Amino acid sequence: MANLDRLLQIKGVFAAGEFSEDGKLVACKGDITEEQAAMAAEMCAANNAMAKMQCDGYTAFSGQEWTPLIGWALTGPKFSVCVVGNVGVFVNNDEVSFNEVFKALREEAGL
Repeated sequence: MANLDRLLQIKGVFAAGEFSEDGKLVACKGDITEEQAAMAAEMCAANNAMAKMQCDGYTAFSGQEWTPLIGWALTGPKFSVCVVGNVGVFVNNDEVSFNEVFKALREEAGL
């Protein structure tokens, strides 16, 4: 299980969670309701599947190394979701270092 408390210590991270391959919420912490976290878990699992398919396609058509999928981000004007494996965080774009977030996520996901 990921150390969500560690992820919440990163400047700009306001919620962290872990989800199963089929989109079930495993754990969540931070400024997020259980209902929001459950919805996010489903979204993250679906996006993992889509991103994996895209990486496989990019590798097949370009001959470049895009696989295996490590992670992805969904970014809006103020907030982003960053995911590696089955662990993700919600961040405030103006406060966060995306490099720091993805380094910590890789460590927590064991990648």
